[in-house]
Amino acid sequence: MDDSGIISLFTERSEEAVRETKLRYGRLVFSVAMRILGSEADAEECENDAYMAAWNAIPPEKPVNFRAFLLRIARNLALKRYEYLTAEKRNPNTAVSLEELGECASDESAAVRYSERELADVMNKFLGSLEEENRRVFMLRYWYFMPVRDICERCGISKSKAESMLFRTRKKLKKYLEEEGL
Repeated sequence: MDDSGIISLFTERSEEAVRETKLRYGRLVFSVAMRILGSEADAEECENDAYMAAWNAIPPEKPVNFRAFLLRIARNLALKRYEYLTAEKRNPNTAVSLEELGECASDESAAVRYSERELADVMNKFLGSLEEENRRVFMLRYWYFMPVRDICERCGISKSKAESMLFRTRKKLKKYLEEEGL
C-alpha cells in the first residue's frame, strides 16, 4: 500500500493503518531508534510509540511526505528517550554526533530565538546547497546517527574521506549559521 492509502486509513481511524505502516516502514523506524538508543527493547518501544503518535496526529495533520513525517516522529521520540535514559551512560555514536554538531552552533541562546520551522528552513537551505554525496554522508551521520565505519561501507568511501567530508561540512554549516544570525 502506498503512503496516501495509509494516510487515508489513519484519517478513517482504521487500525489497519498501523499494520500497514509497520509493514512498510517498521524496519526503517526501528533502525533509526536503534541507532540512537542502542537497545532493541527501547527501540521497539520507540517504534510502537511512533505509530501511536502518528495515530494521534493524523488527522488533523495530513503529511505531504509520510515517510519523513514518521521518521521525524520516531527520531524525536528516540532522542527524548535517550535523554531520559542517559544521565551517566551514553550511546557513543549519538553522543559524539551531537557533540560534533554542537560545535556548529555559535550561541545556544540564538537557537531559542528562532522557531522550529525557521530553523528547519535554514537547515533545508543549507542541505540543499551541498553536493549530493556530502549531503548523504551528513544526513547519515547526524540524522540517522550512523557510525562513520557504517557510512563508509554504505557509501563506498574511505574512513578518512568520510571524516574529512564531515569536518568540512560542519565548518560550512557553522559559517552558514553565523551568516544567518544563528
